[in-house]
Amino acid sequence: MKSLKGKVVLITGAGSGLGQSHAQLLSELGADIIINDINKEGAEATAELVKFNKRSSYIVISDVVDKKRLHSEIRKATAALGDVNILVNNAGISSLRLPFEGITQKILTTMLDINVKGAFYATEAVLPEMKKNKNGKIINTSSIHGMTGANAGSHYTAAKAAILGITKAWAKEFAPWNILVNAVAPGYIPTPMTLRPGNEAIRAERTKTIPLGHEGNPKDISNAVAYFASEQGDYVTGQVLSPNGGIEIV
Repeated sequence: MKSLKGKVVLITGAGSGLGQSHAQLLSELGADIIINDINKEGAEATAELVKFNKRSSYIVISDVVDKKRLHSEIRKATAALGDVNILVNNAGISSLRLPFEGITQKILTTMLDINVKGAFYATEAVLPEMKKNKNGKIINTSSIHGMTGANAGSHYTAAKAAILGITKAWAKEFAPWNILVNAVAPGYIPTPMTLRPGNEAIRAERTKTIPLGHEGNPKDISNAVAYFASEQGDYVTGQVLSPNGGIEIV
């Protein structure tokens, strides 16, 4: 069933990992995809996946923190594909498990800029048309650590917790225009961002704590995104879905 047929989806950070997985699944469901990333090669690889699903795509090469360029390139994309119906704020960076004393001003600023300001800037680009059309869906990307905290990387936890607060606030603020805002909070999902060399031992120990006994995969998160994006999620707003294998139940 092509439940997203006729929809235009903008996914930030769609050149790899979760964003690429989202683009693949949502295009399978019939959506055309605006692919944002800073990596041209990765974005082009995602476009090939969309093409395989016989859907259209448009590549937006821009850092989400570069508001002027991001907005300009998104305008070009919507001129080609149409107004954005669904925004997936996926672009982000991880914590590198830094202790508090290791978080410099530059590191803190970069973390908050990309994970939080980036979501603001992408939303600013599509919100006017969503309000005009009185319809839209925004799906933000938090993390299990934004829900429960972590024993290192408090700057990352802060950024992802902020996304949860933003989601709840936007859900209430944008509801009069029938714009639904929800969030996914992934558990431990192997992606290029998390599969760092030297991280194998940490992953092995962490996997032992997951009740289901294994890490998830990107499609587990994409399925949650697809639920919020589809008509099945048309009466759901301000909610958080956390596919995490039972490692945290909140």
